[in-house]
Amino acid sequence: MHQVRPTTGDSNWFVNDRFGLFIHWGLYALPARHEWVKQREEIPGDVYDSKYFTRFDPDLYDPDVWAAAASDAGMKYFVVTTKHHDGFCLWDSKLTDYKATNTPARRDLIGPMAKAFRDRDMKVGFYHSLIDWHHPNFVIDDLHSMRNHPDRAELNKTREQQQYIEYLHGQVRELLTDYGKVDMLFYDFSYPAGSRGRAADSVGKGRRDWDSEALIKLTRQLQPDILVDDRLDLFDVPGGWDYRTPEQFMPRAWPTDEAGTKVVWETCQTFSGSWGYHRDESSWKSVDQLLRMLIEVVSKGGNLLLNVGPTGRGEFDDRALDRLRGMGAWMRRHGRAIYGCTAAPPEIPTPQNCCLTWNPQTRRLYVHILAWPFKQLSLDGLAGRVEYAQLLNDASEVFLREPTPHQLEMGGADAGAVVLDLPVEQPRVEIPVVELFLK
Repeated sequence: MHQVRPTTGDSNWFVNDRFGLFIHWGLYALPARHEWVKQREEIPGDVYDSKYFTRFDPDLYDPDVWAAAASDAGMKYFVVTTKHHDGFCLWDSKLTDYKATNTPARRDLIGPMAKAFRDRDMKVGFYHSLIDWHHPNFVIDDLHSMRNHPDRAELNKTREQQQYIEYLHGQVRELLTDYGKVDMLFYDFSYPAGSRGRAADSVGKGRRDWDSEALIKLTRQLQPDILVDDRLDLFDVPGGWDYRTPEQFMPRAWPTDEAGTKVVWETCQTFSGSWGYHRDESSWKSVDQLLRMLIEVVSKGGNLLLNVGPTGRGEFDDRALDRLRGMGAWMRRHGRAIYGCTAAPPEIPTPQNCCLTWNPQTRRLYVHILAWPFKQLSLDGLAGRVEYAQLLNDASEVFLREPTPHQLEMGGADAGAVVLDLPVEQPRVEIPVVELFLK
């Protein structure tokens, strides 16, 4: 079976649950045109705060509604931005005034959220930005919202990154102390010169700028079972990361480490292009596209973290709710082809226009049929290995048989195949799944 790099944190629940919700929420929900709006438009801090900090009032925020929408969609965990790159904090941090409790919201938004999701038996994850364009001691670099400020060099003379490091570590201590068990932490992100496609002479930040080794030690000390992502610039440090995080693309195969060993991994994806709420974006993925993404990820041994950007009033907008409901309808009948599943054993070929997922505990193989075939589907390498087959959506039997001589003669199947006799009409679900009970 698959040999996977061990994690320092507890990944048993993670590789079982497979499907989670990402939440990007903050002041940037008010401009409603991307969470990097302050950096992209180089908005001065005083302008950004006078427009958005003074007006952040999510009066319709109900975390129980959010948790219900995620749970009904089949999601088993969530990750929320406690602080994004603009530096604004959703909790009542004792280390800054730049927080939700000092806006018209006037309350901690993280505590009720964590409780609401836990009440749905969902795991709790925090995203925390390493970057902070608001903090006065964060040294201005080539990614900063003030990167093109004419007095950048002069401004940096009074900035002490070490003081920012102490602030960063102090806030992590608050988050991992005050909110009960935190199952995962998504740090974001390191960008040293020469990394992530950046020029060798670029001015970025890496492990020294966060004191990453001390930070990971603190993280694991406070929450020994916590899963930590791969963005602290600690790939060569034992215990420096647990899982890989390809973002906004699909790996061609199960990701591996430098030694070629498969790793625990999760891809984070948006419904559209922006992570924060974007009013005018019109490139939203369909339910069918999103389900194909989820299936493909699990077929490669990974997890899908799918993002919602709530509005400034504190709601998931109708486009997000529509996709969540559509995914939930499919997951209600097909969840067992996702939960507890992974890539199929390598000796089993994947049929054309299909994806395979495999549950090693139940020994059931799931054939996700992405393009409905005409009457038969041949599964190479499974002759004599399948005890029973059924459509997963309604548990209706699918007949198994050997290939006919004519099929063998004309290339319709291999000699070691088993043939599924399928109905002519596709079942009325987004993506039909055949459940195979292996001997």
